[in-house]
Amino acid sequence: MQQTNKLILFRTVVIIMVLMLAAACSSSMNNGPDTSHSTTTGDTATGDTATESAEGSNTKEDRSQSKGEASEPATESERTEGGDRRYTSQQAEVKAGQLTAGEWDDLAAWQRFGNLLNSKEGDDNLSYWSFQAFNRLEVVVTSGGRAVSDAIVKLSDNQRQLVWEAHTNTDGKAYLFAGLYNKGQNDKQSNYRVDVQAGQYKKSLSQISLPEQGTLKVDLGGEAELANQVDIMFVVDTTGSMEDELRYLEAELKDVIGRVGQQHGQQLDIRLSANFYKDKSDDYTVKSFPFTKDVDEVVRQLAAEKADGGGDYPEAVDAALRDAVHSHDWSEQARARLLFLVLDAPPHYNTKVVNEIQELIQTAAADGIRIIPVASSGVDVQTEYLLRFMAVATGGTYLFLTDDSGIGGDHLEPAAGEYEVKPLNDLLVEMINRFVQP
Repeated sequence: MQQTNKLILFRTVVIIMVLMLAAACSSSMNNGPDTSHSTTTGDTATGDTATESAEGSNTKEDRSQSKGEASEPATESERTEGGDRRYTSQQAEVKAGQLTAGEWDDLAAWQRFGNLLNSKEGDDNLSYWSFQAFNRLEVVVTSGGRAVSDAIVKLSDNQRQLVWEAHTNTDGKAYLFAGLYNKGQNDKQSNYRVDVQAGQYKKSLSQISLPEQGTLKVDLGGEAELANQVDIMFVVDTTGSMEDELRYLEAELKDVIGRVGQQHGQQLDIRLSANFYKDKSDDYTVKSFPFTKDVDEVVRQLAAEKADGGGDYPEAVDAALRDAVHSHDWSEQARARLLFLVLDAPPHYNTKVVNEIQELIQTAAADGIRIIPVASSGVDVQTEYLLRFMAVATGGTYLFLTDDSGIGGDHLEPAAGEYEVKPLNDLLVEMINRFVQP
């Protein structure tokens, strides 16, 4: 009887062990990879790894390590054969208000900008783009105590040679720079001259020291007129690397154009221009359209474009800016002339291109054209600095897409302070309103 009980106990223990083993095997199988969906799982894992890597690249240490390199943040495993990146968001419904962006205005945070340029990263990028120093003079022009818009302000040296020229914004502010480029200019003098003109009103001041002067206030007297003309140009990179965001950008820009027309069309004389560029080996280098008041026509031009071509990282930014600045009939008198430069890559890097970019920046400032970059996914540290230099020198501001939307590749976190993330279309409308409202 005792043997029978032992046998029953033994069999019971064996059965329990078998059941436990079976349960463990079942759990292991359920937690393991589903081989029937191995391709999807592999793509997801690669995407997660790339995201973590890109987030790490936003640290100051990694930003400094990337100086001097023209590399895109996406890894090889994220690319198709043609070099274009794959994104799961491509299947999302395209509509306005999906892209997210931030703004950083270096002109409004001038001390912080100076500290940035004094850092190793800032100094390296000044040298990289052959900029020497941002010795700034802020000139505030009023007439009878009211801000004067589109006044022409010139800075001359002690030999009466023109150093810099700019136009005031609707706050009456113009920004002049001495010794901006690394061309042997004497950047610090105590005998600069400033000439201001708005219509028939003129005023000159001398014995100006830079950068010690800081801000110069000039009242012209009388009553200066406020122009109603507004020129808004969009210059958009349409190479293959922009494919991830171009469809969304088109939706955002269409929305912006429509909203600006509705808000200001009755009060302001708004002209629009859409321009597109690729690289010199593509089906076109620059495709530009003249300024027009026909909002629907500009929307059609945007809708007709597709992202392809390019290949290497740099693109024909110089050719696009050359066309934008020199080949369009910008208004002689205007409340605002805004050039939104939408891109994800720098110009080709050589002495000729860098020199031309500098000349185009100076010409844009002299013509009152404010460059407002919109940095997309793929912009690296060197490109960020060049775009911010453009914005500062022309009285614009720096816009950048962010990862918050989940659309496109990874976006470089700018070397800036705290900023507010907003829908891109709302931010663009806000920028236009800022520059056109007195």
